[in-house]
Amino acid sequence: MNNYKRSADYIKAIIKENVDTAIVLGSGLGSLGDFIENKVEIPYASIPDFPVSTAPGHKGNLLYGLFKGKRIIAFQGRFHYYEGYTMQQVTYPVRVMKLLGVKQLIVTNAAGGVNKSYRAGDVMLIKDHINMLPNPLIGKNLEEFGERFTDMTIPYCSDLRSLAHKVSEELGICLHEGTYIGVTGPSYETPAEIKFFRTIGADAVGMSTVPEVIVANHCGIKVLGISVITNEATSEDASYFNNSDDVLLQGNKATEKVVRLVGSIVAEL
Repeated sequence: MNNYKRSADYIKAIIKENVDTAIVLGSGLGSLGDFIENKVEIPYASIPDFPVSTAPGHKGNLLYGLFKGKRIIAFQGRFHYYEGYTMQQVTYPVRVMKLLGVKQLIVTNAAGGVNKSYRAGDVMLIKDHINMLPNPLIGKNLEEFGERFTDMTIPYCSDLRSLAHKVSEELGICLHEGTYIGVTGPSYETPAEIKFFRTIGADAVGMSTVPEVIVANHCGIKVLGISVITNEATSEDASYFNNSDDVLLQGNKATEKVVRLVGSIVAEL
């Protein structure tokens, strides 16, 4: 708890107020931060006890300011298990958010399209997830944040999902809804693994998000999850290869769409 409090106190001394809404910006989506007004930028490296992003496309800054008229904090980059971080480090920012007063969290990510109808550039609202990573709640429970056993019946808030669908219809943005499967990475999936994921009900696959969502639920923070489909992980053609540069490129291309969608959702919170 002392580590979390030190981090939160440092941030509070700069932003000087509690914030209701936080956004985690996934691979290729960091430029959403450019749309935050009156922005205060806090490098992760300057925050006591805070991990530092090493993944491509993750700038490693905490941003504070106005987004569509609402005060928010945005995490420009996240931490992944494949970087060698423990699950406690991967989910560290979520518990700091709780101490900052965050009540609702929007998580975004870049994901591979497991559903055969998904195409690169599509957007998927996460309705549910399958966890193939170690559970971040393993270990001593911190009662200050939540109970030992966390209910995950509705991991992604129904009201926030309804709002996202309403907004997407108004904006004319096609919004799929599906199940995200979180895997360790950093290698991309084999064709056999993709077939397996599809068989057990996954629509998109990625290497993040699920641990953060589990801890957010443990902390009582409502969650909305959005995946940008940056590659079609459905091909068995030996001439097709997954490429991290392509993932970042597709994420950047989708930023305008995601900014409009997330911005309109935030405006109505």
